[in-house]
Amino acid sequence: MSSNVPADMINLRLILVSGKTKEFLFSPNDSASDIAKHVYDNWPMDWEEEQVSSPNILRLIYQGRFLHGNVTLGALKLPFGKTTVMHLVADFQPGDKSCESQSSRDMQEPSIQ
Repeated sequence: MSSNVPADMINLRLILVSGKTKEFLFSPNDSASDIAKHVYDNWPMDWEEEQVSSPNILRLIYQGRFLHGNVTLGALKLPFGKTTVMHLVADFQPGDKSCESQSSRDMQEPSIQ
């Protein structure tokens, strides 16, 4: 997909914690919240094991920083017509029922020594 990116669009290659990737085209006016909702609504078949219960828990990470929901791709000055890589993670809150499928080992708090 990245070889045919329209000159007025931004191609995002999203990487999950599992290492799976998928590319999506977005407008520079799209915000992090818009992107999370689009990805949730168009969840790739091969990401089935990573499916989340709501777009509200999806977070984008760009250059090591979490993006706030209202930040647009244009505000980040991402290059048009090119592919940009971001990480997509689920931000589970304590007591969140949507993370019950994770193993108890993953859910345990680290002990303080």
